[in-house]
Amino acid sequence: MNSFKYQCSECGKTFDITPQIMLCDKCSKAQEQNKPLRGILEVTPPKKASLEDIFSFLPLEKKNFPNLPVGNSPIWTADLLGRETGFDNLYIKNDGTNPTASFKDRASWPVAAFAKTWGINEIVLASTGNAASSMAGIGACAGLKVTIFLPENVPMGKLVQSLQYGARVILVDGNYDAAYELSMQYSKEKGGLNRNTAYNPITIEGKKTVSIEIVRDLKKAPDHVFVPVGDGVILSGVYKGFRDLLSLGLIDKVPTIHAIQSSTSDAIHRAWNNGGKFDFKHSSTIADSICVDVPRCGHLAVKNLYSHNGKCITVSDDEILVAQKTLSEKAGLFTEPAGAASYAGFLKAKDQIEKDSTIVILATGMGLKDLSAAQNKIKIPTKTVKDITEID
Repeated sequence: MNSFKYQCSECGKTFDITPQIMLCDKCSKAQEQNKPLRGILEVTPPKKASLEDIFSFLPLEKKNFPNLPVGNSPIWTADLLGRETGFDNLYIKNDGTNPTASFKDRASWPVAAFAKTWGINEIVLASTGNAASSMAGIGACAGLKVTIFLPENVPMGKLVQSLQYGARVILVDGNYDAAYELSMQYSKEKGGLNRNTAYNPITIEGKKTVSIEIVRDLKKAPDHVFVPVGDGVILSGVYKGFRDLLSLGLIDKVPTIHAIQSSTSDAIHRAWNNGGKFDFKHSSTIADSICVDVPRCGHLAVKNLYSHNGKCITVSDDEILVAQKTLSEKAGLFTEPAGAASYAGFLKAKDQIEKDSTIVILATGMGLKDLSAAQNKIKIPTKTVKDITEID
């Protein structure tokens, strides 16, 4: 039997898994203003697990999960893109097929199970939009009250999704970081389980499932994985999944992970280049899902990159939009800008990668979530016709 614990990613101290424990009581005391979280907890690896049973990797009973088809997203070879770039083993893993069309369902699903396990009825979180609509939808299925703090410039598609699922939405006069602080204050003063990524250890656990699926479906660990990165939690989850698989002897290596950031929202990239030291700078990018001033999981993300010889790459907003259009036209995949960032990063790194490598591009959300961004690279018809002769 697995006996899971929380373990501090900095000092190694272990804790029982309870709703009262979110950060290491020792390391969190070193928290600095406008810096990533200190004392982030991870769940200890399972002692026994099967690639055919995703629940064997998780510290929650299957019976407590909402009955929604989360995960098991498709992975396929992008033939046209592979021929154009010279990579025959170029795969796309599309998490836009999740119930709320976002990778964030992987985190919301076990958070809802955790709430049911402990008899908690309300979940609170801040989001740039995808985690909000994800928790709203999965919370609705689970019969939970969901309170969401969103920045005022949230894309309309993600706002409408959250409201459609029946969540309580609070628009914040400010960006994601301002929404994060208000959500933390709300949960501390008014109660509820806080789902904020990195702060809640279960979010990393949920996100690790993508790595398990990749290995299950490819029958091996890939050589390279390209991951869009904002606050660093998806990146840390991807690493956690491969590390768990390695500890069980189910793979013989952790792939080279490429963390892709927008050049105008690049706190983790700056720290990666600066010995792990974080500075503060305001962020702004077309890829709203990876736009953060303070990457809450930054310390753990950089630690993982250093420990496993990962890479960190920045791409411009225009490179993201070009990649988004290319994925649509050459692979039939309309992913949101954050999801396209991973392919933009691949295009930037491909000349340093051996052509026979197995590569996975992680696409994290459906493009319909942010139509305004996609309109930058298309021309919407304005002329109407009544007769075939009017067509050029």
